[in-house]
Amino acid sequence: MTPAIVRPDDGVPADIDVGMVIIGAGACGLIAGLAAADAGCSPLILERDPVPSGSTALSSGYIPAAGTRHQAARGIQDNPEYFARDILAKTKQRTDPAMALRVAQASAPTLQWLEDRHFIPFVLLDDVHYPGHSVVRMHAVPERSGSALMARLSAAAAAAGIDVVPNARATTLFVDPTGRVTKLAVERPGGLIETVSCQSVVLACNGYGGNPDLISRYIPEMTAALYAGHRGNTGDALLWGQQMNAATSDLSAYQGHGSYADPPGVLITWTVMAEGGIQVNCHGERFSDESQGYSEHSSIVLRQPGGVAFAVYDARIDQFAQAFPEYRTADSLGAVRRAPDLATLAERITVPAAALEQTVRHVQRFATGGVDPFGRDFTTRPALKGPWCAVRVTGALFHTQGGLVVDEQARVLGTDGTALPNLFAGGGAARGVSGPAVDGYLSGNGLLTAATLGRIAGTAAARLVHSIT
Repeated sequence: MTPAIVRPDDGVPADIDVGMVIIGAGACGLIAGLAAADAGCSPLILERDPVPSGSTALSSGYIPAAGTRHQAARGIQDNPEYFARDILAKTKQRTDPAMALRVAQASAPTLQWLEDRHFIPFVLLDDVHYPGHSVVRMHAVPERSGSALMARLSAAAAAAGIDVVPNARATTLFVDPTGRVTKLAVERPGGLIETVSCQSVVLACNGYGGNPDLISRYIPEMTAALYAGHRGNTGDALLWGQQMNAATSDLSAYQGHGSYADPPGVLITWTVMAEGGIQVNCHGERFSDESQGYSEHSSIVLRQPGGVAFAVYDARIDQFAQAFPEYRTADSLGAVRRAPDLATLAERITVPAAALEQTVRHVQRFATGGVDPFGRDFTTRPALKGPWCAVRVTGALFHTQGGLVVDEQARVLGTDGTALPNLFAGGGAARGVSGPAVDGYLSGNGLLTAATLGRIAGTAAARLVHSIT
């Protein structure tokens, strides 16, 4: 793989001259492109894959937003200040409060703009209350999947006349003595290298989850974890930024998931836990408070014998989870084991029957007010009862949350605090709002910064092009 490098401008004329280049055609890149087009700029989006997908297509596709008209229609009172407070609480006050408020303030206007200007509909997911959010604020396209969100964004980009070039991996940034990116080298099929000159660049190529060396350096506890993110997330934005003396922060932050079916390698919605399900290890014993966030549970599960656990729940939760496309996929692939009684279930998932039965009996008592030693409140949901279901799961890494530090215009900042001349970043390429560790990830943080910073970066980068030309 050609490394991501930065070189001085060699003075060689470019093959293509454009005003603005966006690297990456996931949600962040496509939203940046739509924003740029609305600002009167014609961006060129470079996508390394044959078809745009990225981490967005692998995600649930849920975007949290505060103060939306969808919330108002349900009588839900929410505002950016409440949202920012939840973000800060999840990180234990260890993220930038100004940035948290900035993306919270941009969340509802971004969704409304996508709906009204680009005809991408959203619905409020009011049937699930995600851990850490004080109110229901998760939104999705009607199909409720990341692949559907990508399809709608791609269609909107095509309708706006935006050039998205597939099979085009940016490998080299050329900079002048002031630090301005003047050209990019782009690797095309067959080893062909093309150069593109530009006035502004938006980095929308996510983080470094697909780069084992960077994982070992920054989040070594996930070195052996399954990687459920996009393989193209090789840390190019981070590597370019570091070579340009850009400021970075929270590189130890990431979104994991403690409920990844293994096999077949499909996400099991954390709704199973939120609705009253539990996790047991291979000894049939619980090992944590499952009502915590799914991100921090990734490392907790990995610390269990064999790095696996079993989600155990009942038919009521099974029926509820069928509303989620990923769960239906996992079920169709045989991941969900069902049994009329706990003894049979224990046999099917190969855990000790006596231990599993005792664990479930304790949980059933907690539903009527008993004290759980792990501190979980089981009284808010019906007590578990047969028939039973279970899924073998492991902890997985989905995407990193640290990255390049950006300002209010999504401009990349140098280590001295000044903005680099024409470089912008959003989504996983930029520092997120999850603080420095896995337990700071609030559900939806990834697509929150992809959508909001994508729009902010696209608009600001387009304005810069206009000011130059």
